[in-house]
Amino acid sequence: MNIGQQILFFISSLGAFNGMVISLYLFFSKRKKTLSTLFLCILLLALSLRIIKAVFLYFNPSLPKIYAQLGLSACFLIGPSLYYFFRAALHNVTALPPSWKWVWGGLLGALLLTGILLPYQTYPDLWNGPVISIIYYQWIIYLVATGFALKNLLKTFFIHPAALTETEKFWLFLYGSNCVICAIFMLSWAGIACHLYISGPVSLSVLFYLTIFYHFRGKKSDPTHLPVKTEKKKIADTDAVTWIEKLEKTLHDKKLYQDPNIKLSDVAKEVKITPHQLSQLLNDNLGKSFSTYINEYRIQEACKLITTHTHLTFEAIGYEVGYNSKSTFYAAFRKVKDTTPALYKKSFDNQ
Repeated sequence: MNIGQQILFFISSLGAFNGMVISLYLFFSKRKKTLSTLFLCILLLALSLRIIKAVFLYFNPSLPKIYAQLGLSACFLIGPSLYYFFRAALHNVTALPPSWKWVWGGLLGALLLTGILLPYQTYPDLWNGPVISIIYYQWIIYLVATGFALKNLLKTFFIHPAALTETEKFWLFLYGSNCVICAIFMLSWAGIACHLYISGPVSLSVLFYLTIFYHFRGKKSDPTHLPVKTEKKKIADTDAVTWIEKLEKTLHDKKLYQDPNIKLSDVAKEVKITPHQLSQLLNDNLGKSFSTYINEYRIQEACKLITTHTHLTFEAIGYEVGYNSKSTFYAAFRKVKDTTPALYKKSFDNQ
């Protein structure tokens, strides 16, 4: 290789190498790992392996075919790991749901069976035809699905970008980076712009370091802990008032509080803001957690029913406002009102 090719090789492989190092560091770190961190490890490792395959085969096409098989196999996991990273991060998923286990079991099973029964060395035409088509189209499908998961964030980015937190900006940057890399490989694979093939590895290197610089500039943070908690920017009072009014109207009109299994992400979806923004609104502007807010709302509704629907039993009222047991309703009522439903009704009757 001449000096120009050596520089290109160095730049192309640098980001992939560092991505692999950080992925392994995060995975083997003694620090407690969240589910989103686990998927981020898989994403970085899969991207790095795909990029390393592209770099090595671009500069040395005579390498053993196992390199091509490893790179394409890793590419098969990029889309799913990106999608489930955001699902876990946006909805604060802490334990792997059974449905996710089935999906990942199927993906890994298909990957292993194809690699063992139909190795690249023996079936190169199959890998360069149907297999790579499946891999790339699956990648695109997961990118689109991730876009839908991020639609509220994307909408906020275009309408009111100042409302985004640093972590949310990082998430959007990470998503955009993956879209760019996927587009480069797709255009090259389709024969539309073959000269762009090596741009994929170069893009990963550039985007990797831009992401690190952008997200951690001016912060004394561990750069391997992605995404990190950043200092929250309080939502402007005018915006907060609007969102709180919309939140209360949505809870009242759609009676979301009646669902005993209601989650923050469910309410955020109905209000059309991100779960992170709703959590920030409640914590920073109202000084309450989501569970506290919902319990207080339910008890206020229960108080209305106690005073207006005297024929209903307290247990029926509890079920009506979203509690699935009498004891849970009584405990929540006492915590919010510092009295029991019976004493509350008696005090109201004596007025």
